[in-house]
Amino acid sequence: MFELGKYILYIYNPMSEKYKGKYRNDSTRLKNWDYGWNAPYFVTICTQDREHFFGKIVDGKMVLSKIGHSANSCWNEIPNHFPFVELGAHIIMPNHVHGIIIINKLDDGRDVGTQNLASLHSTDHLFIDKPKNQFGPQSKNLASIIRGFKIGVTKNARLVNPSFSWQSRYYDHIIRNDRSFYRITEYIKNNPANWREDKFY
Repeated sequence: MFELGKYILYIYNPMSEKYKGKYRNDSTRLKNWDYGWNAPYFVTICTQDREHFFGKIVDGKMVLSKIGHSANSCWNEIPNHFPFVELGAHIIMPNHVHGIIIINKLDDGRDVGTQNLASLHSTDHLFIDKPKNQFGPQSKNLASIIRGFKIGVTKNARLVNPSFSWQSRYYDHIIRNDRSFYRITEYIKNNPANWREDKFY
């Protein structure tokens, strides 16, 4: 299990601890930080033009569409294809995904991941590993995890709606301590209830 406290001393982030509405996009990655390093990352991935592909909020709860169910399944499958990843809280919202991705690599080189998470069948939401080989370090970072997730969702989503598309950039925040981890977890869980106040509404 990932021990957050082990990595706190090694994580440098000049950003304010306030995270709501203050995410960093992937064109402004934190300098001197390797996004393949062990750490928990809070990420937000939006649909193109923030279109509501994933469902709707009803009485403060998220009701997933078919594409939303696919996105949820793909998210839960991430550790099966990136064994060095653990997942924290996540939520599929009408036009974006919030989630905590914990990179927790082993020291013995057994953390072999797969980069392309294309779905085998649109109905089972399973990923296929191709090609089956060990990727270099550039494939064991946050960007490769997000890329694989987006590919898997897109393959299924376009069978339902050919116009489905992701925003090219995503937002990330390095979680620096247990207090922030808890606060972000609560933010994710409460996101549907606070939908009308959300910056992505």
